[in-house]
Amino acid sequence: MREKCRKGERVSVRLIGFIVCLTIFAPPAFAGCEGPTISAGIHGDPVCIPSPPGRIVTLEPWLSLGTLVELDAPVVGVPVLGIQDQTLRDEVEDASVADVGHPMQPSIERIIALQPDLIVGSAYIHEQIYEKLSRVAPTLLLEQMGWKEQFLLLARIVGRLEHAQAVLADYEKRAAAIRERVPEGLKVSVVRIAPQGFQVYLDGPGAYAPYQVLSEAGIRRTGYETTPDDTMTKRPDWEELGALDGDILLYVVASGMDPGPDEGLAARTLQSPIWQTLPAVKAGRAYRIDRATWMGFHGIASAHRVLDDVERIILAEP
Repeated sequence: MREKCRKGERVSVRLIGFIVCLTIFAPPAFAGCEGPTISAGIHGDPVCIPSPPGRIVTLEPWLSLGTLVELDAPVVGVPVLGIQDQTLRDEVEDASVADVGHPMQPSIERIIALQPDLIVGSAYIHEQIYEKLSRVAPTLLLEQMGWKEQFLLLARIVGRLEHAQAVLADYEKRAAAIRERVPEGLKVSVVRIAPQGFQVYLDGPGAYAPYQVLSEAGIRRTGYETTPDDTMTKRPDWEELGALDGDILLYVVASGMDPGPDEGLAARTLQSPIWQTLPAVKAGRAYRIDRATWMGFHGIASAHRVLDDVERIILAEP
């Protein structure tokens, strides 16, 4: 059987033979790897990384993809459907990055055909297919961590750590300067309008990336939107919506990966009498924010766009 596999590999058009050989005989830990070994913050066993990786497939088309693109890493495959930001999508398409299917259920066959030497994914999303992926190439399924920690981890992997540290320092300098300008006592509410109702991303230790940026910029949320633990979201119903009583309300409309239904969803929600009773709405201080930045956060560029919104909306308020 091994001999048949070797012959199949030598004939590039016999992809099925290559898949069988790779799936059955390739070990999860790849021999001869001389790069760094990553053990913290990932699912499964420690992973030795090629130094540097030359063909990366990322199954997470948000932060991991955006970070790798910002670091000029050699990405060869990604689930294109999940890319929310048009600029990032354009960069991926201009670079002829291959589509590997749906972010939740990527195509193993397409991944194998790309012959990656590193696969990056999410432990939460891709844990069920880890064994299959790890037989294709060294596979890093990242656990939940702060966006800056993930940025630096990926930078280390692709050999751009000094560059990453420099751009992070620039971001932190800007965030600190904005923090000094935030009015004392100001409270800001933020909500996602979704087809199933509302979703509030909380301010706390487990905050989703754009809300970590808000906190670093000195923006305080209401008590309802703040937690001392790792809880990431709440789903208020219409009756609970009144708890979003910040001086300013930011809202993002996101019906799903397809933005097509967003406008209809926004119109129905904003016309509701209950929505109209929110303090910030009555005061004319409710502002719609960009779904690509706030729902598809993808690295330093997104962090600066959040800071742009803080300056453009919150600091510009009288």
